[in-house]
Amino acid sequence: MNLVRLAARDAVQAARVLSEVREAALAGRRARIAPRPVIEQSWDRVLRSGVDPERDVRSGLLPSDEVRRRREESPLRQVLPVLREGLLSVADVAQHIMVVADADGRVLWREGASPVLRKADGLGFEIGADWREDVVGTNGVGTPAVVRRPVQVFAAEHFVRSHTSWTCTGAPITDPRDGRLLGVVDVSGPLETMHPATLAWVDSVAKLAEARLRELHLASLERLRAVAAPVLARLPGRAVVVDRDGWAAAVTGMPYVRRVALPKSLAAGHRWLPSLGACTVEPLAGGWLLRAEDRPAAPGACRIVLDLAGRDRRTVTVTSSSGSWSRELSPRHAELLFLLAEYRAGRGAAQLAEDLFGDVSRTVTVRAEISRIRRYLGELLRHRPYRFREDAEVDVVLPDDPSDLLPQSTAPAVARKRNAGHEARSERPPA
Repeated sequence: MNLVRLAARDAVQAARVLSEVREAALAGRRARIAPRPVIEQSWDRVLRSGVDPERDVRSGLLPSDEVRRRREESPLRQVLPVLREGLLSVADVAQHIMVVADADGRVLWREGASPVLRKADGLGFEIGADWREDVVGTNGVGTPAVVRRPVQVFAAEHFVRSHTSWTCTGAPITDPRDGRLLGVVDVSGPLETMHPATLAWVDSVAKLAEARLRELHLASLERLRAVAAPVLARLPGRAVVVDRDGWAAAVTGMPYVRRVALPKSLAAGHRWLPSLGACTVEPLAGGWLLRAEDRPAAPGACRIVLDLAGRDRRTVTVTSSSGSWSRELSPRHAELLFLLAEYRAGRGAAQLAEDLFGDVSRTVTVRAEISRIRRYLGELLRHRPYRFREDAEVDVVLPDDPSDLLPQSTAPAVARKRNAGHEARSERPPA
């Protein structure tokens, strides 16, 4: 049965079928129709998080001044006109509302049909509310933020019973500069307003918003380039001007680089950067002037800490005689670095493809992702095979519960590690 088509023809009947599926899944029974994989996986995560399907939990709303601060600091404010133009006119006619939440799942903007806004109030879908998946269950804000792709959640596909009269369609919006999740745009309304084309519609508008952010970034680089040109014209040796995120605006004395990996907190002075070595860092309007000192970096031990203990945030921290720096990792980069930490002797592209996808042919994807990792780890990552530098000390911080290891990952090698950890824990004798 195609539930999406059924919902478009008869929303009430589709909701009834989904309610049976939900009840069977929560009772541990096999339903006559399996839930969609994206929903089933979300339910599994939510159950592990301890969300009560029968209890409508609402965390405290953010105070108005905190909402205002987040709005002012969020890059999403720059694309609100795009989102409004693409979604609001149709949403209002279709009895939907548009909701924009930040990367923490907090609702920052909410607009649309007044009757639907009042119904949303009854669900706690309000400005400042927390709609993370592990707080309120499967939904059109929290679930797309976890899986990093558009998701439509219809009727009883919601985990919490009080939400099952609702339909939500959300798409993540990422920062084109670094792939960081900025938030989620969602179109929601009563279940009878569901339409299968809504998913493609919301996803298209989210991509338009990302394109607008990319245009704004390129314009800011042009402004920085105008400032940098006369400065670089007077300098001998190698130098590059980058924005605050490391994107290059202009270079001199060296081949053009697209981006320089910067520490999370960069300050003026003498620094060591993986791609440039020893540098003098000077502030420049809207960015940094990096002047290569053309001397070898001081030898010494290097320690790499891969922190995977958090459910929603993964980091790598590098410490050496030149100082330390940290970087937040995307889910894919966290998977790859975890695998390389597990296999210190190294893994070939085909082996990593099998580890990640169960498909040895997907080497192009692996090589592209490794290339992106090397932009910030530089020579700390070797190739042929891919591995950490032999003299680097590599530590991995794992979650206390093995099932929380990269919980969104579907990589076969990560799943095996989760299962092995869970079995070892269950076999451990009680203290």
